[in-house]
Amino acid sequence: MAAGGLSRSERKAAERDKILREEQQRNRLRQVSRILKKAAAERSAEECRLLAESEELVKELQGRSRRREGLKRRQQEVCDDPGELRRKVRELALAVQNAKYLVIYTGAGISTAASIPDYRGPNGVWTLLQKGRSISAADLSEAEPTLTHMSIARLHEQKLVQHVVSQNCDGLHLRSGLPRSAISELHGNMYIEVCTSCTPNREYLRIFDVTERTALHRHQTGRTCHKCGAQLRDTIVHFGERGILGQPLNWEAATEAASKADTILCLGSSLKVLKKYPRLWCMTKPPSRRPKLYIVNLQWTPKDDLAALKLHGKCDDVMQLLMDELGLEIPPYNRWQDPIFSLATPLRADEEGSHSRKPLVPPQSAEETQSRDHKEQAAPLSSVSFSGGWFGRGCTKGTKRKKV
Repeated sequence: MAAGGLSRSERKAAERDKILREEQQRNRLRQVSRILKKAAAERSAEECRLLAESEELVKELQGRSRRREGLKRRQQEVCDDPGELRRKVRELALAVQNAKYLVIYTGAGISTAASIPDYRGPNGVWTLLQKGRSISAADLSEAEPTLTHMSIARLHEQKLVQHVVSQNCDGLHLRSGLPRSAISELHGNMYIEVCTSCTPNREYLRIFDVTERTALHRHQTGRTCHKCGAQLRDTIVHFGERGILGQPLNWEAATEAASKADTILCLGSSLKVLKKYPRLWCMTKPPSRRPKLYIVNLQWTPKDDLAALKLHGKCDDVMQLLMDELGLEIPPYNRWQDPIFSLATPLRADEEGSHSRKPLVPPQSAEETQSRDHKEQAAPLSSVSFSGGWFGRGCTKGTKRKKV
């Protein structure tokens, strides 16, 4: 006799009864589910009786169905009709002009026009993985700042935007010409590796993706600090990690900007990650003193109900209309003016084989390729220098991170 008062055979019998009841419950659940899929007029008297006897199961299944439908609706991309979108953009333009301190929060949706996949769109990374479909790596060496990136840089130049907080790791804000001090890249920058042994941390900006050898909780890039010889690490903050680096995350500036903001414009973000950062939303302030929120996104976000205005449109379309409304010209991206080439640290000779990623091509390299057939045209470019010498390899970034 066991301590609980049941013999071994009695315990086995009780376990069998439990398994049998659970199997009967599953069968009843499947049966009720099949009946509920039928139109009411098509159900037999026996089926109607079974539904009446299974009231709790019916409620549970109907609740599941409502949640599934709600989730589908949230994942759907909705576009405002052109007239409605223009009306909303006019309202947004007034908010931008009247803002005393405007901060922009950006997500993966502003980079899709650069052929970088987002995370939760119809063809996003997480969406495809949830469907069991494979995802291909995107070659970010071909990506360039989009119309939205260049518009934001111009708005900052015109002092209409004070700070940009980004979830993106693609470095396109920096490459658009936005000053480092005006950007908080909360999840890192794929072109930056740092030495945390140096005080302050020593940064190395590269023209290739430095994350080739890194992953969750494994951040060493395989290169060493030119000053102290310590191992360099990437700056990426993966899901499940907490960002600890000062730069390029720049949390201090992001928090300060959020506290000063009277207007926040969210572009291309589902906000499912950003909503978890209370410091960005001034949640300690009473609702009447929090910044006015404007959201541009094709899908539902958890902040929609709090927004002064929600615009359903592609970021580039909205920003084109906004800049037209503000009477501002959008500067085209110019590789000659891309700051990454002048800021980048060249690899040392012994580091040339430290990666296999395709690098960004400096402007003079494209000319040099053409000059194989026109050597006489190469001379004018010979005096141009971009802190040169970084012809390593570099830059594919697939599902790593982030990262949205």
